[in-house]
Amino acid sequence: MNSIHINETSLQLTLRCRPGQFVQWLYNQFPDFKVAGFYDLTTPIFMLRNPDVIKKIGVKDFDYFTDHTPTMAGTSEKEVNGEQLFANSLFALRGQKWRDMRATLSPAFTGSKMRHMFELVAQSAKSTAEFFKAEAKAGKRLEYEMKDTLSRFSNDVIATVAFGIEVDSMRERENDFYVKGKQMANFQSIVVLLKFLLIRSAPSLAQKLKIDLIDKDLAAYFKTMITDNMKQRDAHGIIRNDMIHMLMEVRKGALKHQKEEKDTKDAGFATVEESTVGKSNHSRVWTENELIAQCFLFFLAGFETVSVAMTFLAYELTVNPDVQNRLYAEILDTEQALGGNPLTYEDLQKMEYMDMVVSEGLRKWPPAVVSDRFCNKDYMFDDGEGTRFVIEKGQTVWIPTIAIHNDPKYYSNPEKFDPERFNEQNRPNINLGAYLPFGIGPRNCIGSRLALMEVKSIMYYLLKDFSFEPSEKTQIPLKMAKNMFAMQAENGVWLELKPRH
Repeated sequence: MNSIHINETSLQLTLRCRPGQFVQWLYNQFPDFKVAGFYDLTTPIFMLRNPDVIKKIGVKDFDYFTDHTPTMAGTSEKEVNGEQLFANSLFALRGQKWRDMRATLSPAFTGSKMRHMFELVAQSAKSTAEFFKAEAKAGKRLEYEMKDTLSRFSNDVIATVAFGIEVDSMRERENDFYVKGKQMANFQSIVVLLKFLLIRSAPSLAQKLKIDLIDKDLAAYFKTMITDNMKQRDAHGIIRNDMIHMLMEVRKGALKHQKEEKDTKDAGFATVEESTVGKSNHSRVWTENELIAQCFLFFLAGFETVSVAMTFLAYELTVNPDVQNRLYAEILDTEQALGGNPLTYEDLQKMEYMDMVVSEGLRKWPPAVVSDRFCNKDYMFDDGEGTRFVIEKGQTVWIPTIAIHNDPKYYSNPEKFDPERFNEQNRPNINLGAYLPFGIGPRNCIGSRLALMEVKSIMYYLLKDFSFEPSEKTQIPLKMAKNMFAMQAENGVWLELKPRH
């Protein structure tokens, strides 16, 4: 192993640098090492640079690395306040409590549950496409910044799927749910940055002060919305195939894995499969707040992470018209096969080129540029080739997703957007330790099926009626913004939607 000392915190560096650029710079300092180390001031961090090492630590030896680094909540499971939202979300939970919550929520994200939710997602996608058709009919030029546009679509999907309400953020641009949600997802605000610094540098103190990344007034707004919705459904026997219904089933102990359902890549190549952790049993009874906290996580993931994936995919289709044209041809073939019937979850999954395109988009532009694991007991690293050292309890390892995805050792000509990497012939050659858009191991992203369904749905309905074209505002090539928390284009991702008919 080799190491360097960085005389700034990673927080300071990422504020000055572009996050993907910073991770790739670190990664490229050690081209011949499986594991590299650097100091974040006095804190050692290990960067995993080898797919086999990533699989070993992320999967085989997962019991040593079960948690994320506790920068968002208290230093121990016991210190997490039951009323906090982010700290009680699946992302931030640790130890046995995380295991129990993962097992609780896992049945809600299977392929069969996604089939039930598909109609809600498809309706939001169709509504967005219909909005653009009406604007075109009115003679308007359809030039849009796609991060804003696709965040609105994501917002509406999360509203209907996770919060059980219907909003229309394209036509009612300042609706309460969107405005408050955008405020909640704004991790670049000074207040949030100060909270983050306090939680990161003094988590125990932040816990005593009951500091939460989520603003208490915004939290109260969304909590009231969820609890009122639950009361209405209880009172009137309303059943709707969404996340609120799932949480109500959890409360009754009725949400279980179906024994006959196999965990497969049914939503596409990028789908991550559930581990035995997610299929285990427990007797923990959750508080209402602990369940509501999961809706907040789904909102943040959907509003930011999924919209980032869709935005960069829209850009790639714009600057690669040959790929866009081939995908459009597959959409036309699907429409013809449907014979006037509505698109179904199964129809969407049969679209091989769509899956290749989305898989490549997530390869080139992974929404999470880096992921981490926290060592919970001393771990002896041994690569079997003479490299041995101890990763101590309390130390962090980084998995540099964006750097691995753009390493020519694993993907030739990585700068090129090439869906053929994921064709039927090439897929078996991809090292799954080097393809990590939804993470790896038991702590991977629980919502990969929902995210893929969302991305594919909006691309289907938009490309069916519009082509993506560069406009005067389209920046080619894109330059990335200095954003600490997310992948973001410096001047936005602008393009024009041209009606096909």
